[in-house]
Amino acid sequence: MRLRILRPKAAPGPKTVIVRGNALLNSLSFSGLTTGQRGVHLRLIETTDLHLHLLPYDYYADRPSAGIGLASAARLIDVARAEAPNTLLFDNGDFLQGTPMGDYVAHERGLRRGDLHPVMAAMNALDYDAITLGNHEFNYGLDFLMTTLEGAAFPVVSANLSTRLGAGPRADRTLVKPYVILDRMVTDEMGFAHPIRIGVIGFAPPQVIDWDNHALDGRLQARDIVQSARAWVPEMREAGAELIVALAHTGIGSARYAEGMENAAVPLARTPGIDALLTGHTHLIFPSPMFSSMPDVDIATGTIGGKPAVMGGCWGAHVGLIDMLLMREGGEWQVLGTRSEVRALPSDGLKSDRRIADAVAGLHADTLAAIRRPVGQSREALHSYFSHLGVTGSLQVVAEAQRDYVRQRLADPELAELPILSAVAPFKSGGRGGPAGYTDVLEGPVALRHIADLYPFPNAIAALCLTGAEVVEWLERSAAAFNRVRPGSQGTPLRNPEVPGYNFEVIDPLDVVYDLSQPSRYDHAGGLADPRAHRVVSVMLEGRPLDPEGRYILCTNSYRAGGAGRFAGAQARNLVLSDERVTRDILRQYVTRHGALVRGGQGSFRFKAMPGTTVIFETGPGAGAHLDEIAGFHPEARGLTRAGFLRLKLDLSDGA
Repeated sequence: MRLRILRPKAAPGPKTVIVRGNALLNSLSFSGLTTGQRGVHLRLIETTDLHLHLLPYDYYADRPSAGIGLASAARLIDVARAEAPNTLLFDNGDFLQGTPMGDYVAHERGLRRGDLHPVMAAMNALDYDAITLGNHEFNYGLDFLMTTLEGAAFPVVSANLSTRLGAGPRADRTLVKPYVILDRMVTDEMGFAHPIRIGVIGFAPPQVIDWDNHALDGRLQARDIVQSARAWVPEMREAGAELIVALAHTGIGSARYAEGMENAAVPLARTPGIDALLTGHTHLIFPSPMFSSMPDVDIATGTIGGKPAVMGGCWGAHVGLIDMLLMREGGEWQVLGTRSEVRALPSDGLKSDRRIADAVAGLHADTLAAIRRPVGQSREALHSYFSHLGVTGSLQVVAEAQRDYVRQRLADPELAELPILSAVAPFKSGGRGGPAGYTDVLEGPVALRHIADLYPFPNAIAALCLTGAEVVEWLERSAAAFNRVRPGSQGTPLRNPEVPGYNFEVIDPLDVVYDLSQPSRYDHAGGLADPRAHRVVSVMLEGRPLDPEGRYILCTNSYRAGGAGRFAGAQARNLVLSDERVTRDILRQYVTRHGALVRGGQGSFRFKAMPGTTVIFETGPGAGAHLDEIAGFHPEARGLTRAGFLRLKLDLSDGA
């Protein structure tokens, strides 16, 4: 039985409309709904990329944080359920890792068979209908994930992740069920009940097997998202699914299909048989103006490839909604119209839902005790407010810990003689993390929470052997983090907002000079944009130019070595060290051994001087206490943005 989609006479209004009660039924005029026919209002509710933000609390800053957390988002979910007669609640993946609470459960308290992970306790309390897996579900290893999922009181689906590949997707031994069919009764606007069979299928980025290769090698296989959908969706129809919802932990990227693409929402939406699409992974919001110019994406109707879609941000700060007007005629369900919207928590937050707060209260207290445990000292204030300006002290301590660990474990004597470089990204440098999303470690005692603040992700250590030319290309890729600045121009935004902090790498102890008057060689996704462009004009190591043909050891992490971000040389053939040790644990042990956060090399980067040129740089408000560190830019504070970032006018005349 196939569900038909009828087009309305007129397109619905703006997407940011809040639909209450049966307003969807009353506000739209459709050719398919005539006198005597009854419409069914079905609402799909999405959370995505929770990253274990269960409570409105910032464990890195060790203080409450309004506006995030599933316990607060539960209030939005309750309201959304009360407004519609028929609702389904889904999570779109990346729920397991992201806060020190998750690390505490995985690495200190542990999770034994029969234990209920706090995220499962929270989702069970909210009565989720189904969830899918994201890439970060695998950060703690496959066994930990499977033990976690044993506590789920709802189906977990993922169609393109398997423990053994068959001749085709439908012959694979999938890690969890590829899909589930939910038998539900829905009521129309007159209160009459109707049966409906709703198919739910899940997808994850296939790159997950590379990003967590140290834990998954030989144990997990991944297929292309679109190819998997084309195989499984027809089977779902054969099994009786009348409406198919895709839980797609993938972003909204190119409309042009390419096998293995990470952000495949647009070609996935074009897959015949899929009726609605819940997206995620990139922590963005859809519908929103950000996607206004993308092919096959319509923010006015909230559709991708003509299918209703939504992306509900991250960390429980938002929930996504898709409202669908259905009608049953001749034994078939028809979609008469849809609306999508994303609802945000108010900036001052909402009162925490007691179901979740009570479920994790004990673990919250244990996590606080753990993160406050002293491990050493910091001899200076370390922050990431100016990491994109060459103030990289907070990165250098991580770089030195990585270098020290790799140096001791290079078994090949020939490799051990090579110069060891260390690449680190300012993971917390504003952007999508907001004005509070910066590392800020004060001089004095250092606790575990500060270690997590300096390195918030549980990436494993890795090392590559690269040529000097590949190292320079690595830096060129990083330079995409900056906008092009025309000499003599005034007020150009310095940072490219499309490049998140984790894709801007600083390589210690290199001294690098960037020429921002040149176009970027790479685009924001790592694709080669202009092969003739070069922003890196100088790379020095210990006072000498880097040898393009020389060989160097580059310390990095499993995520980057697996190809994430598309950095030059991040290939298996160049891998010389792959270790299960998590970089954050390496940093903690390094600090414990030395009794302090110790910087390594003094390398950094600067910009080529552009006389008479100014730029605008946005950073966290806490940067105001450290403006002396960027005196060479002659900074002028220009107030706060609506989002709460501090705007600074910087002078590039001296190339500081």
